[in-house]
Amino acid sequence: MTNQNSPGKEADLVIIGAGPAGLSAAQYGARANLKVLVLEQMAPGGQALNIDVLENYPGNIARGNNPPRSGFELSQDLHKQAEEFGAQFIMEKAATVTKEEDSFTVTLDSGNKLISPVLILATGAERRRLGVGGETEMYGRGVSYCATCDGPFFKNKRILVVGGGDAACDEAQYLSRLTDKIILVHRKSMFRAQRALAERTLANPGIEVRFNTRLVEILGETKVASVKLEGTHGGVSAENADKTIYEEPMDAVFIFAGSVPQTTLIKELGTELDETGYVITNQSMASSVPGLFAAGDVRSSPFRQVVVAAGEGAVAAHSAAMYLDHLKGVRYA
Repeated sequence: MTNQNSPGKEADLVIIGAGPAGLSAAQYGARANLKVLVLEQMAPGGQALNIDVLENYPGNIARGNNPPRSGFELSQDLHKQAEEFGAQFIMEKAATVTKEEDSFTVTLDSGNKLISPVLILATGAERRRLGVGGETEMYGRGVSYCATCDGPFFKNKRILVVGGGDAACDEAQYLSRLTDKIILVHRKSMFRAQRALAERTLANPGIEVRFNTRLVEILGETKVASVKLEGTHGGVSAENADKTIYEEPMDAVFIFAGSVPQTTLIKELGTELDETGYVITNQSMASSVPGLFAAGDVRSSPFRQVVVAAGEGAVAAHSAAMYLDHLKGVRYA
């Protein structure tokens, strides 16, 4: 993997984040003959790496006995494709981002700097924590935020899944192939996941769904042993129907309670954010700061999917190229 991180390295375009949005932007930017540097502190792919079967990506279908490609496989292909077009990857963390006139400076943890007139923020979002008792203490000891990462450790064990969106339903489906002892709790009376995914989850015999139920506390000494749940009307199982808060034995807790946009790097730039902290852009993916574009899960959007992120990355790269031409005085009829 390319690692170009010399001090003061200049580029036409710097992309922070190598999830589907950042990888797509890298490919389109490099194809536009721009010198593209992609900064990623972990492995290329972002949260897509955790998708076991990427069944809703256009054209990614089962062939014979082979299921649709996983998010990991798609991420590998996107990464390779971007490199083949000329994008360079730097596996390091960004510490700060500043702007002077028409130039952004990205300072890395190492102290090295990347300098570019255009920046695409594709940092995505991190899993939201519930903040309940035992969550932090039991992390890595039965508490997880990634089913494909940690699920195999709990084959035939009792698993609690928390959440009501696409991620919770999708990850519960994956876990149901490892155990038939899954309880999925959601604090509201219906899922907010896509209908097909929600219906499939409800029909899965290995998943017991409890609506109007929330996780109160995770208990255990050296590992998860039980959980405390709080139910409202219709939100508890029959044996616990007369209880508001009850304890239930459990071996693992997988939490999928939404995401927190990763915008810390650009807050000093005065970028406009929505009420939940996501970057506001126009249709060209341009933020309120000239030269700064955003794509993927970090951007304010009503629908966050891999295909959407990839499309936004392509748009952001195209818009970045046009912005560079504007800086150079190039005009299109």
